[in-house]
Amino acid sequence: MSDEVMQRVISVIAKAQHIPVESIAPDSTFEELKIDSLDGINILFALEGEFDISIPDDAAREIRSVRQMADGAEKLIARA
Repeated sequence: MSDEVMQRVISVIAKAQHIPVESIAPDSTFEELKIDSLDGINILFALEGEFDISIPDDAAREIRSVRQMADGAEKLIARA
């Protein structure tokens, strides 16, 4: 996975959650970051806008960490 994608994902999460970028690690889980399902949906919408991708609902339900989110975004970017 590219560092650029990871940094952009972390930036989107930080902005959406109003938390410092430094407090988000690639291996952080949503539970650790106190991201609930509604927050997760808002982050997914923000990522779709950031990367101009469409995240399928079934894939979105499986995402539980920053790394999974970045991996998924990168796969969708590659298909676009």
